[in-house]
Amino acid sequence: MRKILIPILSFTLIFSCMSDEQYDDLNRDPKNPTEVTADVLFTSATKSLFDQMSSTNVNDNVFKLFSQYFTQTTYIDESNYDLNGRTITDSHWLEMYSNVLYDLKDSSEKVMADAALTANEKAGRLAQIEVLSVYTWQQLVDTFGNIPYTEALDIEQFPLPKYDDAETEIYPNLITRIDAILGNFDSGEGFDSVADRIYGADMDAWKKFANSLKLRLGIRLSDVNPTLAQATVESAVSDGVFTSNADNALLDYLSATPNTNPLWVDLVESGRQDFVAANTIVDIMNDLDDPRRPLYFRENLGLGTFVGGEYGDSNSYTTNSQLGDLLHEATFAGVLMDYAEVSFYLAEAAERTYNVGGTATEFYTNGITASIEYWGGTPTDVTSYLTRTDVAYPTATGTWREKIGTQFWLAMYNRGFEGWTVWRKYDYPVLNTAVESGNPVPTRYTYPVDEQNLNGTNWDAASTAIGGDSQTTKLFWDTM
Repeated sequence: MRKILIPILSFTLIFSCMSDEQYDDLNRDPKNPTEVTADVLFTSATKSLFDQMSSTNVNDNVFKLFSQYFTQTTYIDESNYDLNGRTITDSHWLEMYSNVLYDLKDSSEKVMADAALTANEKAGRLAQIEVLSVYTWQQLVDTFGNIPYTEALDIEQFPLPKYDDAETEIYPNLITRIDAILGNFDSGEGFDSVADRIYGADMDAWKKFANSLKLRLGIRLSDVNPTLAQATVESAVSDGVFTSNADNALLDYLSATPNTNPLWVDLVESGRQDFVAANTIVDIMNDLDDPRRPLYFRENLGLGTFVGGEYGDSNSYTTNSQLGDLLHEATFAGVLMDYAEVSFYLAEAAERTYNVGGTATEFYTNGITASIEYWGGTPTDVTSYLTRTDVAYPTATGTWREKIGTQFWLAMYNRGFEGWTVWRKYDYPVLNTAVESGNPVPTRYTYPVDEQNLNGTNWDAASTAIGGDSQTTKLFWDTM
């Protein structure tokens, strides 16, 4: 199983987003590595996770294309949903298992074995590791479906791991794992601010992140296991989820390579002009006179003029709206989770009459407001947008799924995976058919070719269990 055969020391030197001064004492000779600490492994896994979720490099992931925020100019295979031409699924699988989960596992083992740490220090660090682990496991499930879980990451005992059932085994266990560590944030002492690049050792912030992740897990189950969904959501909200943009789970990138946001590498350092705004999102935002347009996109066609490239077709870089200036900044922060996302989950919960302390209108409004403010919009932008009858929750057309789904999707711009997931969960907005291939939007990644070749028996069983290893097979929570 190639994904865990890469020696752990080969990637512990990945830059961990520290300043030069902070990083000096952690420098390593890659040809003669010394003992790698739990701190370095935790930071390395953190950056690997952010990088993978932020990148738009078509060799790494194509989530921003699947969500139809971006489309391509000349090379359009990925916009037409060719996942295997560049072994995209293999790359994503390998990155998440090897450079995130395996590093986190190794970090956890080193924390447990460190006799110099107090019980509270171990509890706090293990809680932080667990949050990122659960986040990554959920991301893999929501990308592929059933995956190796209980037998994963142990090459000696399980060289060919079985796939676990996502609905009945993995998701409930992820919720249990979050519940098990929530108390650790109250008395535990986490990694210091050098190693913890998300919250700078603020354990209260980590607890909100953990509960917000638990909220996400619960909401995903709302159409398939309403009892567990409601209990999970209500307990997460009671214990404290994000309440403002100040709570967002961010990684601040730096201005010089290899410390920059991967988007800068793809859009600026590469010197390429591979992406423009997709007509899917531009057309919807134009219809709503959305104030985020000059923040999401450049006004390269003239002040207030925005035109999206035909999704899945060859497109001119100069005659379509280019991606916004913020996305071209090396220091633009990466995001794992934000207040807007949490607010839209709460809007759905309120529609389902869960006890979450507010109405769907309130949470929907909070989500839109949080998004506009995060991107740099003004209070006037917020007020003007929310008073539109086609935006305001009581007057916008459609079911609650359409209202929440459309505005949730708009708010997730630059977070391609979540935008794609919003569409899969709510079936809104209506996305375009890829022009060249005529293929529908995939509902999952197919399993890596390496899994078929090296773990064939378990791959075959998993494929049968989910209804076929196809790009259009729906995940268990995608019921509509």
